Amino acid sequence: MADVFAGKWVLKGAENMDAYLKQEGVGLVMRKLATSVYPTVEITITGNHWKIVTSSTVKTIVVEFDLGVEFDEVTPDGRKLKNTPTLEDGRLVEVKHGEKIKNIRVERYVEGNKLIMILNCDGVVAKRIHERVPN
Repeated sequence: MADVFAGKWVLKGAENMDAYLKQEGVGLVMRKLATSVYPTVEITITGNHWKIVTSSTVKTIVVEFDLGVEFDEVTPDGRKLKNTPTLEDGRLVEVKHGEKIKNIRVERYVEGNKLIMILNCDGVVAKRIHERVPN
């Protein structure tokens, strides 16, 4: 079931990202930068181990984890948090928290050739829509 996530995806659209990032505590300059780029996301899965590489003209971010195991993550603007990813009903769910991070829940799921991300920070919800890049 997790294999549907594997592959390359490119961001095609987003909803409510500025409000979400503001709720998350991201500053104005970083919010404007984050909402102006359309990154490519590459997901590889080996057993229980996931690697998500998000690349844009500005920055490349690599996150690696094992499902069900809490790990340390650093946000693009340098804040430290704990992330516990799980697979629930066909969705990759990440529950994040930290010293300067509010309660964050990120859900990813595949619908046809689209990878949908639902981001929720204390009730402020955003959505990102990626499309699969053909091999």
